[in-house]
Amino acid sequence: MTEAAVRLSLWLAFPFNLLAAAILAFPSSQLGQLMGLPASVSPLYSAMVAFFIALFGCAYAWLARLPDIDRPMLGLGAIGKSGAFLIAFSLWLSGAVSGLVVVVAVGDLVFACVWLGWLRASGGARVA
Repeated sequence: MTEAAVRLSLWLAFPFNLLAAAILAFPSSQLGQLMGLPASVSPLYSAMVAFFIALFGCAYAWLARLPDIDRPMLGLGAIGKSGAFLIAFSLWLSGAVSGLVVVVAVGDLVFACVWLGWLRASGGARVA
């Protein structure tokens, strides 16, 4: 895995997260309903969730622009993406969300694998 591929994945994660944030901010929208989200949720809940997903998306764009990718931040992103997939998968297994949610969350899993793979392969190389 090259650094260029990681940077590309970070740029791709930016709109991926922004789209997810928009869907979760407006769960009664057509996209929200297609995903099987509940039409009525607390505005505080949907706003806070959407904000943090968008915030992480912006952080991915910020990481992609840095001269040296911040390894701890990328690791945190990988943990978040892995967690998002595991939550979606667990909720699907319990029947709480549609399979489409898991299909979309596979994107999170792919990002997590790319980032963890690069972190592992680059072995903690640091620039002095």
